[in-house]
Amino acid sequence: MKELQFVARHQADWERWDRWLGAELGASEKRSGKKRGGEPNAIPASELPHRFRALCHDLALAEDRNYSSELVDSLQHRVLLAHQGLYSAKRRIGHAILDFFFARFPEAVRRERRFVLAAAALFFVPMATVMIVVELYPDAVYFLLSPQQIDQFERLYALQPAQGQRGASIDWNMYAFYIGNNVRINFQCFAGGMVFGLGSLFFLLYNGLNIGAVAGHLTHEGLISTFWGFVAGHSSFELLGIVLSGASGLRIGLALIAPGRKSRALALRDAAREAIPLLYGAASMTFFAAFIEAFWSPLVAVAPVVKYCVGLALWALLLTYFSFAGQREPMTSA
Repeated sequence: MKELQFVARHQADWERWDRWLGAELGASEKRSGKKRGGEPNAIPASELPHRFRALCHDLALAEDRNYSSELVDSLQHRVLLAHQGLYSAKRRIGHAILDFFFARFPEAVRRERRFVLAAAALFFVPMATVMIVVELYPDAVYFLLSPQQIDQFERLYALQPAQGQRGASIDWNMYAFYIGNNVRINFQCFAGGMVFGLGSLFFLLYNGLNIGAVAGHLTHEGLISTFWGFVAGHSSFELLGIVLSGASGLRIGLALIAPGRKSRALALRDAAREAIPLLYGAASMTFFAAFIEAFWSPLVAVAPVVKYCVGLALWALLLTYFSFAGQREPMTSA
C-alpha cells in the first residue's frame, strides 16, 4: 500500500487521537492551574485499549514499509503521548478511588448526618428493643418469626462444624450468597425512598425487628458463642451498610415530600447527587462484610472471645473513620 493511501485510510483515527490528547493536555493544565482547555474527548474510555493497539500497529506498519520519516516521527510522537496519557488516566482513577474512601465518603456521612442518625434510630432502636423484649418474654418472638424460621435458625447455630469441613469452593459460594442477600436488603432500603421515603422507613424497621428477634431468641436459647461469635466480625460493616442505604433512601424521600422552591424533578436530581456517595460507600461495605462473613466468621478454630475483640475493634474503627476521616485542616489567619 502506498503511503498516501495508508495516510488516507487512517487519518481520521489519528485525528481522533489528536483530539483525545488535546483533552488530556487540557485536563492536566487545568489541574496545574493553567487556563487552557483541550478539545472534547473524541475516544470513549471503553475503546481506548484496542484503539491504542491499533495506533501501535499503524506505527509498526509505517516503519516496516519504510514510509517517510515525517510520518513515522508523527506516529511515534502520538504513541508516546497516548501511552503517557493512558497511564496518567489510570493514576487519576486510582487517586479518585482513594479520595472517595479517605475523604468524600466519610465527609458525605457527616454532611448527611441528619438522615444517617434517623436511619440508625429506625434500625437499631427496634432491634435493641425486640432483643430485650424477647429475652424477657421468649414467646414474643412468635409475633415476628414463624415456627419454621425459628427452627431453622436454631438448627443453623446449634451445629458447629469441625474445622476444615468447609472447602474453599464452599467459602466462595457463600461469599456470593452473602453478597446477593446483603445487596438485596440495601437496595430495598435505598429504592424504598422513591415511595416518598415510606419504603426506606418500612425496610429499616422490618430488618431491625427481624434481626433483633433472631438475636434475642438465640441468646435466650444459650447459643451465644455460635451466634455472636459468627456475627461479631462482619456486623459493623453489614449493619452500617444497611443504615447508610436507608439514609440515602430517606434523603431521596424528603426531596419528594418537601422539594421547597424547586420542582420535584430538580429536587430529586439534587438529592440523588448528595445520596450517591452514601450508596456507593454502603455497597463497598456490603462487599467487605460478605467477605468477612464467608472467610472469617465460620472459622471454629478461632476462639469466640477473639472474634468478639475483632468485632469490637472493627466497630470502633468504623465509627472513628466516619467521625474524623477526610476532615480538612482549618485555615489559619496570618
